[in-house]
Amino acid sequence: MMYPFMTLDDQTAVVHSETYDSNGIETVKVYFEKPVYGGFYSAECYLPSYKWENINGFSQTEIEKYQEFLQSVAHIIIRLAREGGFDSTSNC
Repeated sequence: MMYPFMTLDDQTAVVHSETYDSNGIETVKVYFEKPVYGGFYSAECYLPSYKWENINGFSQTEIEKYQEFLQSVAHIIIRLAREGGFDSTSNC
């Protein structure tokens, strides 16, 4: 399941998975999707390794900007992924 995190000022949606085990490491998939004429740009980044995969349409400069953003909020995303997203935390 993917949980919404936020929409950035360039209309890129950021969503994240629940935490899962990947070779003994607690991992969270963060997915970026930006609407563009004729479709979407998209990319995946895996925390805590910050490994980027399946980059489609985004420039290196955009990925660097998203990397910097992720580094500033990764602790929040990981916590939310453990707790089941924003909806789960608002019910506490």
